[in-house]
Amino acid sequence: MKVHFISIGGSVMHQLAIALKRKGYQVTGTDDEIFEPSKTNLEKEGLLPVEMGWNPALITPDIEAVILGMHAKADNPEIEKARQLGLKLYSFPEYIFKESTSKTRIVVGGSHGKTTTTSMIMHVLKYAQKQFDYLVGARLEGFDQSVNISNAPVIVCEGDEYPASVIEKRPKFHFLFPHVAILTGIAWDHINVFPTFDNYLEQFKIFISKIEKGGLLIYNETDTVLKQLVLENKREDIILQPYAVPTHTIESGKTTVTIDGTTGALKVFGNHNLLNLYAAWYACKYLEIDSETFVTAMATFTGASKRLEKIAENEKTIVYRDFAHAPSKVKATIEAVKHQYPKRQLVAVLELHTFSSLNENFMSEYKGALDKADHAAVFYSKHALELKRMPDLPRETVEGGFQKDGLSVITDRNDLLDWLSQRQYENANLVLMSSGNYDGLDVISFAENITARK
Repeated sequence: MKVHFISIGGSVMHQLAIALKRKGYQVTGTDDEIFEPSKTNLEKEGLLPVEMGWNPALITPDIEAVILGMHAKADNPEIEKARQLGLKLYSFPEYIFKESTSKTRIVVGGSHGKTTTTSMIMHVLKYAQKQFDYLVGARLEGFDQSVNISNAPVIVCEGDEYPASVIEKRPKFHFLFPHVAILTGIAWDHINVFPTFDNYLEQFKIFISKIEKGGLLIYNETDTVLKQLVLENKREDIILQPYAVPTHTIESGKTTVTIDGTTGALKVFGNHNLLNLYAAWYACKYLEIDSETFVTAMATFTGASKRLEKIAENEKTIVYRDFAHAPSKVKATIEAVKHQYPKRQLVAVLELHTFSSLNENFMSEYKGALDKADHAAVFYSKHALELKRMPDLPRETVEGGFQKDGLSVITDRNDLLDWLSQRQYENANLVLMSSGNYDGLDVISFAENITARK
């Protein structure tokens, strides 16, 4: 099998390229710029392009699949050459489906919790020594790749709502056709892609219609919008499995859960993670994993990278970083930490970094998201606005959107460091939420410094 990647340097694209090479395929690829860690990863596998830039000469009639990354533009000369030769152009999810037509496909969708739920299923299957392929959006301990394609009988995929490619604007999860589908919840996000809530909701209706006949839909019944959507679009040819927060206890900052009569302690916490866990349980149960195996495996699950990830701690302080940026995710993260440690002060910093979060018209969606924090700051950089070619975001708009008493709105990295340095961290937890990097602020060093204090 000979495949070519246009825009091979993408964070997930390059991992698919490596997976296919390891499977024995002949793989080539191009890109106009490749950053770390993609560059080193590709170089180690002998897949790094000799020079940067597009090269239509590499598009030859013997190529069986051309896989198109999101970074490539619609007028890319390699796309034109592939069309001239009549070659099949695949978006990333279309190609994943091509490789998994004979597999049992588990697809995790929803506005939040996709990565964690997918990671939980993967963690359990690995513990149970099951053979499976996977696609997940974050680094997970115990896995050297975020994509794997082999001859395994099962594939577990995180399925998101973003467009599949520059020439295929439909959402990625519309192309995966699951036998087992999970929907974790629906909260409007990606305003730059889905300008109205109804338009966003429609994508999930379509996803439900793509489930294979005789399949299973596992859905979060505590989400009223999702529950109504599922029931209004009920299919008689699939099985519905609702779930809620499982039975659990919290004592001294430790959560213990009971699943189908089996009880065990967890390293993760928060209602949102318990919901994710219960969804993962039903998927694993479908694959004939028993509750004892599931709970024993979950006792060692520490979470996906940057999902309530503990980056520093001492006896009186814990520092977490989290990928949360959408309103529902921010609220879930804040409430989880406060509920787990009710007697500790909670210091929270949220960076607005995405197109949606930096959009003035979206700001009202954040109302109440930071209410449970004792001290809260919202940070965004002028540099991020410039890169995204977005207009200035007035501080008053941010304050009016969050409606949080005492909220600090900060737009300079050094001012953010000053604000963080002025907080008291004894008997307190710090949560740093961002899909960016706080304009280059070294939060790891800061976290280590405050937890090293005696």
